[in-house]
Amino acid sequence: MTTFTIQDVSRHSGLSEPTLRYYEDVGLIGPVDRDEHSGHRRYRPRDLDVIEVLACLRAVGVGIEDMRTYLANRPRGRAAAAEQRDLLLRHAERIEAEIAAHQARLRYLREKAALWDARDRGDTAAEAAAVRRLVDAVGGLGVLR
Repeated sequence: MTTFTIQDVSRHSGLSEPTLRYYEDVGLIGPVDRDEHSGHRRYRPRDLDVIEVLACLRAVGVGIEDMRTYLANRPRGRAAAAEQRDLLLRHAERIEAEIAAHQARLRYLREKAALWDARDRGDTAAEAAAVRRLVDAVGGLGVLR
């Protein structure tokens, strides 16, 4: 039977070796087989399937408890479909909120730069327009309320 070292799995999954060990410690992976002589971890193909799922969930910011729930629901199939959907949609909504916050920050930075560009050029009309847009951008940051 084919097995993989922790280094192999780390390279394949993008998860660091300490992360793989941690995921085993908290029960997300495993138990992982050990080499009878060296005691080193030996991952099987079924472990890689779970690790790939965990790597994807981690990449989108899913926390340990939600990872645990997601993995527990996988074998339940259709019976857990609504719960899996809701879990993933909660994270999608969180990411949408993060994107909106980043867009507000980006707008502020671009408008502030436009203000300074207008000042640099001595264009008072463009500067006044940039100030108006900047006031709107500041409102989008959710500060100064």
